[in-house]
Amino acid sequence: MLQSLIDLACDTGFLYVDWRMIVMWGVVAVLMYLAVFKEFEPLLLVPIAFGALLANLPTEGVLNKPAGALIAPAEGTATTVFVSEGDKVFVPRVVKHLPKSVSEMIRNADATQAEAQKDVEGYFKFLEDVTSSASREDTLKKAKGIPDLVAIVRPDTAQSDTDKEAAEASMAFKVAFKGKQVDLRGSDLLVFAQASGDVTDVMVKAGERVANGQKLVDVYSARTGGLYYYLQMGVLLEIFPPLIFLGVGALTDFGPLIARPKTLLLGGAAQFGVFATFIGAVWLGFTSQEAASIGIIGGADGPTSIFITNKLAPHLLAPIAVAAYSYMALVPIIQPPIMRALTTEAERKIRMKSLRKVSRLEKLIFALIVTIFCILLVPDVSALVAMLMLGNFLRECGVCERLSKAAQNELINVVTIFLGTSVGITMTGDRFLRVDTLSILSLGVVAFGFSTAAGVVMAKIMNLFGGDKVNPLIGSAGVSAVPMAARVSQVEGQKADPTNYLLMHAMGPNVAGVIGTALVAGYFIATIGN
Repeated sequence: MLQSLIDLACDTGFLYVDWRMIVMWGVVAVLMYLAVFKEFEPLLLVPIAFGALLANLPTEGVLNKPAGALIAPAEGTATTVFVSEGDKVFVPRVVKHLPKSVSEMIRNADATQAEAQKDVEGYFKFLEDVTSSASREDTLKKAKGIPDLVAIVRPDTAQSDTDKEAAEASMAFKVAFKGKQVDLRGSDLLVFAQASGDVTDVMVKAGERVANGQKLVDVYSARTGGLYYYLQMGVLLEIFPPLIFLGVGALTDFGPLIARPKTLLLGGAAQFGVFATFIGAVWLGFTSQEAASIGIIGGADGPTSIFITNKLAPHLLAPIAVAAYSYMALVPIIQPPIMRALTTEAERKIRMKSLRKVSRLEKLIFALIVTIFCILLVPDVSALVAMLMLGNFLRECGVCERLSKAAQNELINVVTIFLGTSVGITMTGDRFLRVDTLSILSLGVVAFGFSTAAGVVMAKIMNLFGGDKVNPLIGSAGVSAVPMAARVSQVEGQKADPTNYLLMHAMGPNVAGVIGTALVAGYFIATIGN
């Protein structure tokens, strides 16, 4: 009877639930509340929240990776291989945060050699305890979320951005693991199994040289990868962001920017938050690549944030993507207090002159010129700029109505569902309830606040030099959240004067912000990319 109960428990997912999952369920409830009952950008928040719910459940066939080759993470030496041909490797339903290197096992940032040795020994003992048996009863141990350790690779050069990291990388350790005495360095990289299955081929022996990306072990399983393993390829392979830009271009009227070119300055000013946060993140200890990816959150441009993070800091893709899209959706909460604090009631009542009518030819020429100029200036964001302008050209040319409507509706709607859930599904509790992740989320909202403030202040400065008065509220639309930020400018303006209409005026800096953030991302990729 007891054995039957154990078997039944092992078949369910209840053993995998931990406090982090429960906390994230609360986060999901808040996001759903804001989306459904407060209607804060539900098209974004509902897919993100539902993806986050899936991420914090012990799913099967949703997130799991397919079996296949395990590769060397760097050029160096395969110091140890723990599996042989015919062995079985196991990956639990819920995989917790795994250390990439031996140095990540050290808990105390200022640990001595003796303390570090104790930490590393403790972690390897924990690994052996959890992964030593493949019997069904040991699911209680497997539920701790640790896959089998397959190999250890010692890289030729250890990347260390601080003196502390360099010291940890050079530390030497000896541990007992699975009947072997293992010599370790802090820089050694760990290769864990990615899917349960049978080891069909071991392609390297202990002590052999390996190239970055070389196959170490082949694992076979009849099961395929989970649904979102494949859908997330649209994010990882940078397919979804350009497609979103195609839809945004088809939905957006560039006429207000063409009619009042000086609003380009407002879109440019909003990039101040990107650079300010970049400097702050570097000061806090992030690498320049990580800081650039974090800073782009200030542009409130989810696709661009994903695009640059994939290239500069792919290990931070999850928190940066979630921060960027969450803050885009929360524009109606974050921006208004900043806008009101930086403007007087008289400024909020400023009425702007009506925009001149922009001809179709002007819009078509603008799309082509911007495409040529931006790609020549920053080739690294060619995909984003090209798709944005292609979408707008389809909209304005007047002879591709079916294609324009498809980009505005079916295409962008389908991609939004997949992109939103793919972003949300990265929000696992063990990944997000960490100090470094919470730091990124905090820096993201600071970046967004600085960008909003800089746009408002720039509009006030422009008014000092005469000419047509600009309502400072439209400066906040210089962030890339199209058209949410422009709508917020409209709403705040009508609170001061119900008969004042700022939406079309705000679309100018809003469009400029989209282009500006893409150019800044291209600059970062070109100057500090690997």
